[in-house]
Amino acid sequence: MKGNIHSVETFGSVDGPGVRFLIFMQGCAMRCRYCHNADTWSRETNQLMTADELLDRAERYRSYWGSDGGITVSGGEPLLQLDFLVELFRKAKQRGISTCVDTCGQPFSREEPFFSRFNALMQVTDLLLVDIKHIDENEHRRLTGHGNRNILDMLRYLSEQNKPVWIRHVLVEGFTDNDEYLRQTRAFLDTLRNVQRVEVLPYHSLGAYKWKELGLAYPLENTVPPSPERIQNAEKILCG
Repeated sequence: MKGNIHSVETFGSVDGPGVRFLIFMQGCAMRCRYCHNADTWSRETNQLMTADELLDRAERYRSYWGSDGGITVSGGEPLLQLDFLVELFRKAKQRGISTCVDTCGQPFSREEPFFSRFNALMQVTDLLLVDIKHIDENEHRRLTGHGNRNILDMLRYLSEQNKPVWIRHVLVEGFTDNDEYLRQTRAFLDTLRNVQRVEVLPYHSLGAYKWKELGLAYPLENTVPPSPERIQNAEKILCG
């Protein structure tokens, strides 16, 4: 089995505990207006790699991981390649490697065949990084092109299973930088029992050039990053 891989990064320091070997999967159904990896959207084949090829490469850098590091699979959307991800993480655990998935949760469903495959993945996953794009269904659709009901359901399910989760929330003027929405997000998080960490990620436009390279108009051309005061405000509400 081979995964459709966009790229790898050897020394990730903000995508899970410790130093991580990052694997970016190719393909995503979401169309987030601020996406800085628009080049991962297409599900056409980029480069095909086996689990062992990726893990052999990752282990070259194992001496830098320390006791907390490991591999993080991001994207794109990793859950679109569930079968490959299960194989990759099973083999990673056989090698004693910590596993983390960075997902927006959009493909999640409690229906088969997805649900049993997702549960198989959870058996070999140590941590999930989940980006709550927006707490409001309509605003989530305006921001990403998709609703959020199944995403919030995934988080509830992970809480039921007590699977460790780090929550990420991108602060974007005109979309998520709204005190009422931030309070609603915090209220939802308070219903979960498995959230180990909450991170506020200030919006930036560093990936805008990728949209232009793809011949796409960047939707947030005139949007500015949040001020330090607004970042601090969001952290106070969301992180407590």
